[in-house]
Amino acid sequence: QVQLVESGGGLVQTGGSLRLSCAATGTGLTIIRMGWYRQAPGKQRELVAAITSGGTTNYADSVKGRFTISRDNAKNTVSLQMNSLKPEDTAVYLCNMRIFTLATTDYWGQGTQVTVSS
Repeated sequence: QVQLVESGGGLVQTGGSLRLSCAATGTGLTIIRMGWYRQAPGKQRELVAAITSGGTTNYADSVKGRFTISRDNAKNTVSLQMNSLKPEDTAVYLCNMRIFTLATTDYWGQGTQVTVSS
C-alpha cells in the first residue's frame, strides 16, 4: 500500500518562505507525475504545481516566479519551495502522486496547513 508522507508547512509572514516535502513509501514505484494542490476554506481544490517523470513542470499562474517544484526520483520525493508568500497563499496543501502499478492511481497526502499572515 502506497502512502504519501508530507512535511513542512506552518505559519509565516508575508514575504517569507516555506518548503514542503512529500515522500512516497514503497519500492519499485513507477511515478508518472508528482504535484501539489491546495484548498482554501470555501474554495475548490486547485493545482499549484506539477512535475512529470521527465522533469516537465507546470505552475498555476498565481505562483509562477515564486514557487519551485522539484523531485528526486531515486527517493520518490517531491518538494515545493515557496518564496515571497502572500496571504492569499494560505491554504491546506496536498501532495499528489500519479503512480502506475497494475493501473494508474492517484494518491494523496494528508495535507499540511500553510498560513501567511499579513
